[in-house]
Amino acid sequence: MAEQLEHPYGTINIELVGAWLHMKPEDDGCFWALNLMKYVEVANYDDGREAVSGKAADDTYAPIGPLAAVGAEVAYLGDVKDQPLGTPEWDRVAIVRYPTRASFFAMQERKDFKEAHVHKKAGMDFTIILSCLPNTHDEAASTDGDLVLLIDKGTEDVFASVSGATQVALFDVEGVIIGDERRYDRARFVRVTDDATMASLVSAAENAEDAQILVLRSFIDKLVDTVVTA
Repeated sequence: MAEQLEHPYGTINIELVGAWLHMKPEDDGCFWALNLMKYVEVANYDDGREAVSGKAADDTYAPIGPLAAVGAEVAYLGDVKDQPLGTPEWDRVAIVRYPTRASFFAMQERKDFKEAHVHKKAGMDFTIILSCLPNTHDEAASTDGDLVLLIDKGTEDVFASVSGATQVALFDVEGVIIGDERRYDRARFVRVTDDATMASLVSAAENAEDAQILVLRSFIDKLVDTVVTA
């Protein structure tokens, strides 16, 4: 029997994953896996190797080879430099565009991915991974100001009425792949250039259950490009 990966950093959403496993190939297609990551202070390796930080362990994990092998691409990578709203206090955000759900499963079975995964297991305290589908995007969006990730749920889009923020991309959340009991409906990336707009975003969402506002420091930003070229 093939070795099964352990995921101590979150609970797999059996309902969503089960639906994917039964998805017909003609119904499958691109999705964007949005990863919210919180690290342990010191990585916990089962083999007792020299201690490094959880973040350093995740840097070692970086499964670029396995992703490329299944046709996936890193669309975004950035650290969280401020978090006006939401729990827990996240450390990093990453987004990967997968060509299909089937490719996501195929990667989990690769030997090179399993070998790299030991670092993620050692360094990650908790993660939420959302399966997202593009709704709208703006290729000409300004790059001025901070890139801010807004996540919310429910029929009311709590951030839609806030003026002053430049929308970069809006994604509909298909479902939680791994995480906890929380569920979400939208993930929006905007640019914010002033404190008043940020305060308005926080005010709009302060009574919204489980909403998240994350201010990001970007290292890789091909988010809109990966939507355009999908």
